[in-house]
Amino acid sequence: MESWDKVLAVQRMQNYIEEHVREPITLRMLAEAANYSPWHSARIFKEITGKAPFEYIRSLRLSLAASALQDHQKLKILDVAFDFVFDSHEGFTRAFSKEFGMTPRDFSKSPVPLKLFLPRSAYDYYSKLQKGENVMTQNVNTVFVQVVDRPARKVILKRGKKATHYFEYCDEVGCEIWDILSSIKEALYEPIGMWLPDTMRTPGTSVYAQGVEVPLDFAGDIPEGLEIMELPACKMMIFQGQPYDDEKFETAIGELWDVMKTYNPEVYGFQWADEEGPRFQLAPMGYRGYIEGRPVRPLSSRE
Repeated sequence: MESWDKVLAVQRMQNYIEEHVREPITLRMLAEAANYSPWHSARIFKEITGKAPFEYIRSLRLSLAASALQDHQKLKILDVAFDFVFDSHEGFTRAFSKEFGMTPRDFSKSPVPLKLFLPRSAYDYYSKLQKGENVMTQNVNTVFVQVVDRPARKVILKRGKKATHYFEYCDEVGCEIWDILSSIKEALYEPIGMWLPDTMRTPGTSVYAQGVEVPLDFAGDIPEGLEIMELPACKMMIFQGQPYDDEKFETAIGELWDVMKTYNPEVYGFQWADEEGPRFQLAPMGYRGYIEGRPVRPLSSRE
């Protein structure tokens, strides 16, 4: 187990970086936050986080810049570069291309899922270790994250009674419901498992349900035993894990959940908005990684 003095010093440096990420940061500033010498601060930071301080800062700034370009496509690339402390358009473009494999201009024109850097709290991680909780041993700092717009739409769904997750739902409802949902030709997307907010539940029904989204003007037949309800337009933050062996799907789900539990959307200009729609999961498929979505809205100061 790491020394708590070191862990807390690194956490103070992480907090300082998060608070000042849009300002110049020097090693001396981080050392003052850590209460150690600059050399020792840099050494323990890399030991605990796996990244040197300025590698960590650069990756975080580039991920924040990518989120800004995706969510505000009218922003000038030069303004984004300056906002995240890059000296020039050219320097920012080189760093962005090296980090993500495409230029910021190309990404701004056609956003695609990127491997964003998601800082892991040193304190949270080592607290879990101390308590004997399961933590990921692989590199959890990179998962695919994107924010997408969901239009106003309807969802055809089958509710359970008390189910809180997939296996309980299958026990109550049966697994064949997925085939029925997959047969609806007007579907906007593939079927989903959903955790419904209280505002979308009816008395005596489960938190977890399965359904498929269809256009708002859907007028087709609803399969027997299913119902339909409207969903408002919203933004969804999509998390996509690394590819995995199909038989290890439960591990893949647990690992992504660990990331989502400690993920702070405010770092990227959003806040959770669970009342605006269901959190959902796609069918686990190893070749693409496990995928979940959770509703978000922009922070009022960034809107």
